[in-house]
Amino acid sequence: MFSSAGISETYFEDIGLEVTVANELVSERADYYRRLHPDTNMIQGDIVDKEIYDKVISESKKCGVNMIISTPPCQGMSTLGKKQYYNDARNELFWHTLNAVEDLDPDFVFIENVPKFLKMKFQYSKMDLTFEEILNEKFSDKYIVESQILNAKDYGVPQSRPRAIIKLYKKKYLWPWPKKEDKVVTLRDAIWDLPSLESGEVSSIQWHRALKVSDMHREVMSHTPEGKSAMTNEVYYPKKKDGSKVKGFHNTYKRMKWDEPSPTRATNNYMISGHNNVHPGREREDGTWSDARAMTLREVIIVSSLPLDWGIPATLTDKEDKFVRLLIGESIPPLLSKKIIEQILIANEVNYEKL
Repeated sequence: MFSSAGISETYFEDIGLEVTVANELVSERADYYRRLHPDTNMIQGDIVDKEIYDKVISESKKCGVNMIISTPPCQGMSTLGKKQYYNDARNELFWHTLNAVEDLDPDFVFIENVPKFLKMKFQYSKMDLTFEEILNEKFSDKYIVESQILNAKDYGVPQSRPRAIIKLYKKKYLWPWPKKEDKVVTLRDAIWDLPSLESGEVSSIQWHRALKVSDMHREVMSHTPEGKSAMTNEVYYPKKKDGSKVKGFHNTYKRMKWDEPSPTRATNNYMISGHNNVHPGREREDGTWSDARAMTLREVIIVSSLPLDWGIPATLTDKEDKFVRLLIGESIPPLLSKKIIEQILIANEVNYEKL
């Protein structure tokens, strides 16, 4: 449910899982899903629409679906005073996950979202409850309900990306949490070998091309060392057209660090002015720094644990490049979702093929 382009499912076939039915509201995302997962029945439309919801449930029953994966949009979440409530229509989508659990009676349910989701309060039966508390109210007689915040960097992904994970599983099964990896994969491990690129340059390597940046951005980032923000430069700092300093946070116009994982790749990961978006760079002999740019799409793909034979077009326009970055920025890194889901197969020594 709420599948977007199906990035989180990238490695499910590798562990013997078949995603048989998927639903996505936005047609462009649904089209990408069909491209990446041609064997899945993609039902494009609004899950709030009864006709669409009924079709999703009907097709799922036909396929014998025994797991629900739900990744509802999280952009509508906000804080109101001392408590956090639903105050955006997008957040009503969570209730359709509950309905689907009731209608399909699956063995397993996997829900993921932003970390603050676990602390949010929702009105249910005249009580203010977290979503996990609501799940326990409704399903504790049949399911075990567990939650944790997992960071992708602890599971082999060269990116620090914390996600809230909620699991429901019937009491006759086991579903342990994955074990953390001993070693964190850094940017040096992941992308050091890729050639340096400056604004607008294109390499012969697929998806490794630098989007153009303004002359001002190129200048200030060329004078910004690894791990530093141009906002702290005494001379070469971001300026408005009138020459005054741009206002921004300490982590904007900031280079990453080679010996750490990438910071979270958000949907605006192509913008130098975004949070922690600039390539670490390499110091030149004259004291300036190379790679005054955001990550290339190939670099974003690598730090998001996507395969280099991923099924997107080999050549992309700037608009298409940014759309793929948006899809990646919305998604849980697929290596993390794989490691969570495969624990079912390992612990129960079964082969669940249909999701």
